[in-house]
Amino acid sequence: MCARRCARMLSPAAAALALLLAVTGCSFGGADDERGPVGEGASGGELFPDSAVAPLVAAVPERTVAQLPEARLAEGLLSPTNRWFSGLVFGEDSMPVFPLPLSFQLTGGGFELGVPNVTTAPKVIMGGFVGHVGADIGADSHRVTAYDTASVTISQFDGDTELGTTVIAQGSPFVHFTASEAVDVQLRTAFTPDRSEGLWTAEIDGTTYGLVSEGSLSDTGTTLKLDGDQHASWFAVADGADLADFAEAARHPITGTSLAYTVDAERVTTSIRYETEGDGETLFAALPHQHGALVGGSDCAEGSYPSVYGEMRLCVGDTLQWAAPLLEPSGQLDLSGLDDERRAALADQVAEDVESSLPFAEDTYFGGKSLYRSANLMSVARQVGADDAADELKDRLVTQIGEWMEPGGCEVRDVQCFVYDAEGKGIVGLMTSFGSEEFNDHHFHYGYFLYAAGVVAADDPRLAEEWAPVMNLLAADLATSGESSYFPELRVFDAYGSHSWASGTSPFGDGNNQESSSEAVTAWNGLALWATASDQPALLTAATWMLSAEADSARAYWTDFPLDDPLYEGFDHTITSLVWGGKRDYATWFSAEPSAMLGIVVLPISPVSGYLGVDPDRVRANLEDSAPDGFDVLFGDYLLMYSALEGPDAAAAALDIAPTLSDERIDDGNSRAYMMAWLMVEAVP
Repeated sequence: MCARRCARMLSPAAAALALLLAVTGCSFGGADDERGPVGEGASGGELFPDSAVAPLVAAVPERTVAQLPEARLAEGLLSPTNRWFSGLVFGEDSMPVFPLPLSFQLTGGGFELGVPNVTTAPKVIMGGFVGHVGADIGADSHRVTAYDTASVTISQFDGDTELGTTVIAQGSPFVHFTASEAVDVQLRTAFTPDRSEGLWTAEIDGTTYGLVSEGSLSDTGTTLKLDGDQHASWFAVADGADLADFAEAARHPITGTSLAYTVDAERVTTSIRYETEGDGETLFAALPHQHGALVGGSDCAEGSYPSVYGEMRLCVGDTLQWAAPLLEPSGQLDLSGLDDERRAALADQVAEDVESSLPFAEDTYFGGKSLYRSANLMSVARQVGADDAADELKDRLVTQIGEWMEPGGCEVRDVQCFVYDAEGKGIVGLMTSFGSEEFNDHHFHYGYFLYAAGVVAADDPRLAEEWAPVMNLLAADLATSGESSYFPELRVFDAYGSHSWASGTSPFGDGNNQESSSEAVTAWNGLALWATASDQPALLTAATWMLSAEADSARAYWTDFPLDDPLYEGFDHTITSLVWGGKRDYATWFSAEPSAMLGIVVLPISPVSGYLGVDPDRVRANLEDSAPDGFDVLFGDYLLMYSALEGPDAAAAALDIAPTLSDERIDDGNSRAYMMAWLMVEAVP
């Protein structure tokens, strides 16, 4: 059903991209061709290298709009905002992080780790930090000295002396420590000798924890003596797994991870390689959205772990590789199948919407949404023959986007302009919203700009060239890959989780979080449209990979998770609207209204939102949970549009409601004409 719906919504320009996407690809992070992912078009490359970015950054004002909190970060490393581990880095107190299946936290002298205890309540699934195992190395400070796709390296110091380094990684049940000099590691829980030399275990709250080391453990099991360059690896044994397999893998400490991805005509594939000392195999755990879509011969039948996302399955090897259905980017609805009566009705509604349009907003969130609204309205107007309205809308958009895209705009005004933050390493709009000055929500904000520019410049290369100096900085803020002095690699996108993180510094005990998975999807769609308009095929491939992966995880953890999974027994709702590293909430940051819970994970109902309708029965269930009494509610317009994904009959019923839905229920990023156009397309059998 999604394939039919997506095909109808695909614009001619997007359809033309299918062939390009089938033969192009991009990978980064050190993967080589011999051991790269399966699928067509895997290749290496950088996005927004210094040579291209340096003159663009030099052309905009440099300013730190808000100072980021104190960072435990080695000199020369770019600020890792919007990461699963950001809370470990920023702030006076280090926060717990969730390199699932483990939880992990730095302590005064070392660290603690443990497998979260997952519990379900009517409005929340909890799996917070558990410090079952504690190791005190005698440190008085910690510093992140390296990070990559899925791993983080933390150095422990006593004054200026490095005592050792600790490596944690997403998916890894191991915490590896390498001593830089002789140290005595004090263990909070006693470990006892097991079946082989250099292996000790402890049973804690139903989990077997292991310790493998070249060092010597005291008779009390609480003091581990290490010489310089000796290792210690702690791990949690999966349910149903063999301790011996963990002991063997622990002797090959993880040293880092690397990423590769491909895009072909039907799917996107993500590959994360765990690099180990001696190139030995390791063990890692696959999340639910991964273990149902493994490719490349992955062996994931070794055991399981609980998590707030569902059961994680243990795998053996060096590479976790999985696929997601291709979601093709699109910047317009396909209205070619509408009859004359409906086209005329849309033309009349476009005129009303243009007449009643509010001034463009001046901050980076609502400003971007207002551009997005006008771009969609322009597209509808053009397709139904309302050429005067379309021309007026394009003129407005060209003027407004042009003002935002002036490199020196912030030198003469304090709204509708961008600066470069050399400390935070990113682009920040001078008029901020929702903490964007601390790097919150950049993908939500900039996705709307990229979408509008991609739509307006789709058939006008002159505009793409004119806007490129600043628009490419917005794109680079989100999608830089490879070596860069100006932007962190893939600032917000978590390849292992297949979704983005919204908080810049993540000062929370439950890890980082993301609320509007649908706006994240919109962001990558916008990035793809801009890549097309500005003729950047490698960026298009990267954007399509993130678009497809984000849509897949959005369904898996926000809107369409399997209600019959035992994890959800006792959970009284059909969506989790706020997803964290250590919990999943039926909540939002801004409203307790049930309609807000669903609305925030479906808005803004863009031309690619058909991914939300893969399961029409689930659409119905989600609406019964969030809007049981109809659409005169917060986000009523988006929920009405979402209801059309139940099928043509539901779309026809929604279309009867749309003309009289209260103006107050139409979001500032939407218009009645676009809402009606969406419903008309969905109502076509």
